Amino acid sequence: MTAPDDFVVDFVGGALGYRHRHGGGKGQALHKAVGFGKGPPPLVADATAGLGRDAFLLAAEGARVILIERAPAVHALLAEALARAAAAGPDYAAITARMTLIPGDARTVLPTLPERPDVVLVDPMHPPRGNSALVKKEMRLLRDLVGADPDAAELMAVALDTALKRVVLKWPLRAGFLPGLPRPSHQILGKSTRYDVFMIHHET
Repeated sequence: MTAPDDFVVDFVGGALGYRHRHGGGKGQALHKAVGFGKGPPPLVADATAGLGRDAFLLAAEGARVILIERAPAVHALLAEALARAAAAGPDYAAITARMTLIPGDARTVLPTLPERPDVVLVDPMHPPRGNSALVKKEMRLLRDLVGADPDAAELMAVALDTALKRVVLKWPLRAGFLPGLPRPSHQILGKSTRYDVFMIHHET
């Protein structure tokens, strides 16, 4: 399935560009969940890149981000968006230089990465809301392109085996825990979504 001609990913204009220009940074719930702190920014693998917004906001604050996207149409949209942003000026060129886009299923890509990420971010397609009118048009289009992500729990298991420091699951605020997973170490709550954070404890 191909994306409609009027469906584009834009890192420079629109709401994302505005958020970036007006401080969409480290104090946000996303950045707290991923573990921004006093040390160097983490290497993040965004296992479900989607529209790339979270990846862009993390890269804008200095993180290196690997974007993994298995839907060919969405991967193409992301590649076009990265190219446009890279040409939009030195600020955006520096951000996109920290973003690496990889096609494929994260369940198979994650174990083959040449450098293990500090953090794996998983944002599967969320369960449909009761009132479909509440879902933005672009998210409905994205759902049409990527499907329902029934293998989210399997992806999380791979992520937990891959990440060096933590796995972050972005999930609807009031939804139950994803079946088959341990309880998260902690949660960071936003207005409509939450971040379930799974800290990795290495054996000594």
